[in-house]
Amino acid sequence: MRITRTGGGRGRRAAALTTTVLTASALLLTGCSSDSDSDSSDANGKITLKVADYGQFGYKEAGLFAQYQKLHPNITVKEETTANEADYYPKLLQQLNAGNGLADVTGIEVGRIKEVVDTQAGKFADLSKSINVGDWVSWKEKQATAKDGSVIGAGTDIGPMSLCYRRDLFQQAGLPSDREAVAKAVAGGWEDYLKLGEQYKKKAPSGTFFMDSASAMYNAVVSSSPKQYYDADGKAVYKDSESVKQGWNLAAEAAAKKLSQGVPQFQDPWQAALRKGTIASMACPAWMAAQITTYSGDNYKGKWDIARAPGSAAANWGGSFLAVPKNGKHVKEATELVKWLTAPEQQAAVFKAVGVFPSNKGAYELASVKNATLPYFNNAPVGQIYAEEAKSIPEAVLGPKDAAIKDTISTQINNMEQRGTSPEKAWDAATESIDKAIG
Repeated sequence: MRITRTGGGRGRRAAALTTTVLTASALLLTGCSSDSDSDSSDANGKITLKVADYGQFGYKEAGLFAQYQKLHPNITVKEETTANEADYYPKLLQQLNAGNGLADVTGIEVGRIKEVVDTQAGKFADLSKSINVGDWVSWKEKQATAKDGSVIGAGTDIGPMSLCYRRDLFQQAGLPSDREAVAKAVAGGWEDYLKLGEQYKKKAPSGTFFMDSASAMYNAVVSSSPKQYYDADGKAVYKDSESVKQGWNLAAEAAAKKLSQGVPQFQDPWQAALRKGTIASMACPAWMAAQITTYSGDNYKGKWDIARAPGSAAANWGGSFLAVPKNGKHVKEATELVKWLTAPEQQAAVFKAVGVFPSNKGAYELASVKNATLPYFNNAPVGQIYAEEAKSIPEAVLGPKDAAIKDTISTQINNMEQRGTSPEKAWDAATESIDKAIG
């Protein structure tokens, strides 16, 4: 899992693939730290490159650090992982502001990239001078591009959207269960998804719910729009954003009609719901399949499936970058490592190992990505589903406080579901909190 955050944040756990097949692997995340200012070279000219990241980027699991060290005998790569991105990011900002303590390579989550680009770009190496940034999906490059044209982050993964659902529960409720039929049933968009939910509720197997949380659906709706929380001039416009309005209204409808179990994603009740098998469907960015596999367990293998996301608008939820601080002791070597880690073959290897989807377009034509299927999800052809989605995702306007806005709104949606808070009071509480946070 790249990060585990409450509310609207993104969470990921590992899923291992075979050459053409994805399989689950529950991997524990642990945090660690070390003194990044210590000498990272020895008398023999050997150097240590420190990579600071959060959750699970998958490089160790894919054997990439070990492989890189074999290719470069004079280099040792040391990964410093923080389990939770919410803990990682404040520390990164402190290090940037202090000008010390930074690793040679540092990860940056997509919800933070705009703030870093706007306020800290001068502290990172321009990767466009050494990496062909055109290899990534175009919107990924633009997310990490500063006003002066420098590119401060190399794209790692992305989160193209799909719909994960329980075939057996859909069948028991009299709904279509074939993935093509499900995709057709929600082809009109998330409004159709709610209509399907109402049908499900009429004959729902006892103790089950159509979706996990309305906040997850909200995030999927907003993620499909190029205009979300900010405009192109950097002004916060979330109060007037059509995608936010649509997502909020759909979430309020789902809460009012009790189509959701109302369990915030990635928290203990959500994990327990997956173990008990009470969730029939959920918005499903590429990395979510591994979460479901891990927590649902062997009892539900083959009962889950994956269909294309509702509507015709593609969506992205999640993703990260690797950046190289300018004041590092080994900027050239660190940049070469980043270039290698984000090349098609290495991104495909990470996809094979932990299930996070590549941002490098070249990886989509490799067999291990193109032919990838998920046995746990009835052999869903995820390589094809995610690649097609990725190629048509619109370029979204990002803002410096996207993550804070998203999380605050998601919290209030959870309040509508769990506490019965009215949409009006929930919205007022969300906007009051957001306005204080963003100034």
